Amino acid sequence: MASPIVPSSSSSSSISISVADDDDSDELSRMRARVRRKRKKHHHRFKNNFSQRIIRFVLKYWTLLIFLPAAGLLIFEALKIGRKPSLDDAKVSEQVIEVRKPSFQADLNNNKSGGNLNRLDPVTHIVGGVRERCLKLLPYEELQHLDIPIHDDFSGPVKNVVYISEKDTRHIGGNITLSGQHTEGTRFNLFTGHQTFDQRERSFKVNETAELHCGFYSENGGFKISDEDRSYMQTCKVVVSTCAFGGGDDLHQPIGMSEVTLEKVCYVAFWDEITLAAQESQEHRIGEDHFIGKWRVVVVRDLPFADQRLNGKIPKMLGHRLFPQAKYSIWVDSKSQFRRDPLGVLEALLWRSNSVLAISEHGARSSVYDEAKAVVKKHKATPEEVEVQITQYRHDGLPEDKRLYGKKALNEASIIVREHTPLTNLFMCLWFNEVVRFTSRDQMSFPYVLWRLKVLKDIHRFPVCIRKDLVNSMGHVRKAKPLIS
Repeated sequence: MASPIVPSSSSSSSISISVADDDDSDELSRMRARVRRKRKKHHHRFKNNFSQRIIRFVLKYWTLLIFLPAAGLLIFEALKIGRKPSLDDAKVSEQVIEVRKPSFQADLNNNKSGGNLNRLDPVTHIVGGVRERCLKLLPYEELQHLDIPIHDDFSGPVKNVVYISEKDTRHIGGNITLSGQHTEGTRFNLFTGHQTFDQRERSFKVNETAELHCGFYSENGGFKISDEDRSYMQTCKVVVSTCAFGGGDDLHQPIGMSEVTLEKVCYVAFWDEITLAAQESQEHRIGEDHFIGKWRVVVVRDLPFADQRLNGKIPKMLGHRLFPQAKYSIWVDSKSQFRRDPLGVLEALLWRSNSVLAISEHGARSSVYDEAKAVVKKHKATPEEVEVQITQYRHDGLPEDKRLYGKKALNEASIIVREHTPLTNLFMCLWFNEVVRFTSRDQMSFPYVLWRLKVLKDIHRFPVCIRKDLVNSMGHVRKAKPLIS
């Protein structure tokens, strides 16, 4: 009977084992699932922690993250702008370079003084979201065939200008006591004639024939030019001029013009004997043909003023008297290098806009009265002489407005582009007389004369970026020596 019991016992054991294995297997599966869930949660927690760290880092250092790329971009652009352009760059920016003579190319290559010298890259600005060139010149091919307009009949209110001289007996009375370089207590002399205050007032009244002082009053007034130089100056129809008196500045060769323009335009630089000696000491000598590079150098003797700044106003403002046959002129201060085609400049600034005079707006200030304060602050004139001028202008009614005829009321006079008409000649004479009577700071008197004359409306007062495109600014090299009697 025992035999049936053994199988039963065995059977119970196997079932028991089988059940136990299933429970253990389920428990093991549950444990593994829990482990997997824990591992999964840990992985998610790691990802969340990493993301939070990134967010915290960005929030903490966001200014630095923006600043570093911006600084890098600024440095890159500054290096691009500051680098001296190669000759290839110059060819791209100015088509006229392609027709230069080898000697001119040699001039460019030999002059490696650095800085702004010989740069031809255009100045640009943004208009309506688009970057474009400030000075828009005609293409080179059109400049090659550009005709110079000559106007013999002037439609303005002034038809003729008569310059008072000592030969005119109607005006000798106030001038017979003048002698030497200057009369005590005034800067009027034999070069200027002694303009009375009544004559000053009458000179602003517009008539068909204007009569006024305009330098060169007496043959004994100074500013002597040789007959050979004077004969050359008589041939100029279009002239670019500059001057350096007192040895103050070097002579910067003009660039950017075509060979056709060189045949039509005179480049004339006025020196005195001090500048001549200073330049010769640096081996910059005038050739037998009276030229240094493109410049015809005219050495002036017997300058009429002790103040060299005032001597410089003669070629700057009285170009129509020095070049009586010229129809157009461009004045460039000696601290600058002229770098554009003169005929292209005349077309862009005068002919295109039907203007007779073009001058730059001032970059820093907008009124004569603000300029007066700056002149005193920078010690460019004494407070007393500035006060005399400003008091007179206030008495005459010059408004303190910062706008005149829709533009800034203050101009920067380092570049003057003009047609020689009776009206512009009158304007320049009036301007010259003001700088003789008051301070030599011509930027103070220019707006006053423009306001007093009233009839000169066709004037192009161009923005500062065009002035920067016209020249390479070199700054004054050294202080001019005063003229000693």
